[in-house]
Amino acid sequence: MPEYGRMIQQLVERCKEITDKTERDEMAAAIVDFMGQRNPQLRDEDNYKHKLWDHLFILSGYDLDVSSPYPFPTREQIKEKPMKMEYPKLQGEFKFYGKSILQLIEKAIELEEGDEKLALIEVIANNMKKSYNIYNKEHVTDDVIFRHLKELSEDRLDLTNLDSLEKSKLYFTGNRNKNQKNQHQKNQNRHRSQQNQNRRK
Repeated sequence: MPEYGRMIQQLVERCKEITDKTERDEMAAAIVDFMGQRNPQLRDEDNYKHKLWDHLFILSGYDLDVSSPYPFPTREQIKEKPMKMEYPKLQGEFKFYGKSILQLIEKAIELEEGDEKLALIEVIANNMKKSYNIYNKEHVTDDVIFRHLKELSEDRLDLTNLDSLEKSKLYFTGNRNKNQKNQHQKNQNRHRSQQNQNRRK
């Protein structure tokens, strides 16, 4: 399973060499946690912990004597139903977006062209930007998000005509509402101030 890399494979081999059962169980649990960290997109799937333990056993060559919270699969079961990573689109540079982003993208693709579709696309792009910044702990330019959105939607959703998300209708609408709210608050404060001055007179 190349998606886990050489490091995890070496850890599994080291785990198999441990003679003490308790220590072996502890290391196996730690490896499963590490596998989950290396493949965060699996957390969006149902029973992801079960899948991680299955993958651990497969990586061991079906030869790992540890206490698992789930029954290990046999070679025959794997041949009948091959174990594979779901949502291959979320590998590599897309791994931090999560299954919910793909579901929103599929929903946007189904919508008819119009303001509702454009608004949803812009919501998706803003959420993608937030996920990217949180995961990578660095600022991402909008053109990168636009490219990722286009690739994940297989060229069916395209915001590359926008210079930035700040120029989207969603941004302007949000700022307009915010500015209107601030202006309303200022007017109320000014009215109260005038009332207080009149009372003093």
